[in-house]
Amino acid sequence: MTLNWKLGGLALGAVFFLAVLLVKPIGVSTQFVILDGIIGDAVSTELVTKTDDGYTSTNAYLAKSSGKYAKSVANPLNYSFVFVVAMMLGAFASMKARGGNGSDENRLPAIHYANFGDTPVKRYAIAFVGGFIVLYGARLAGGCTSGHMMSGMMQTALSGYIFAVGAFAAAIPVAMMMYRKG
Repeated sequence: MTLNWKLGGLALGAVFFLAVLLVKPIGVSTQFVILDGIIGDAVSTELVTKTDDGYTSTNAYLAKSSGKYAKSVANPLNYSFVFVVAMMLGAFASMKARGGNGSDENRLPAIHYANFGDTPVKRYAIAFVGGFIVLYGARLAGGCTSGHMMSGMMQTALSGYIFAVGAFAAAIPVAMMMYRKG
């Protein structure tokens, strides 16, 4: 079953609207920092500590905002972290519902094969490097596409519109360079 892109867009918009209305704007990239903090805290128990005023960390990033991130590291079962885990589980469930087995190679568009061949190692390397660059850029920008662009534009924040223009101004030339064939 293929979902029409218009219906998918409306469903995504409805989820974002409900999240903003009922809980808070959606943002994802910070949760990777929280995951790093959870791993770091498991290795070094002094990374996050509870104080009389809340939580703090020996890591300046986790300690900023009055220990907000340190608190999330100490108590990861919060809305944002669970949301990110649920996104991954939802993607897996969607793949299974479509009859996929995780190694279904024929799901990629022909333009990908024309430009990169059908080597799984190359495909995963491209996905990993691209994901790393996007996540690194998201942290430099203080948030990701879902936080800045999608949630931001929904709230009519000027920064959301500026981010969207910048994202497309960078993405279009990069896509044209990467997919020259086709």
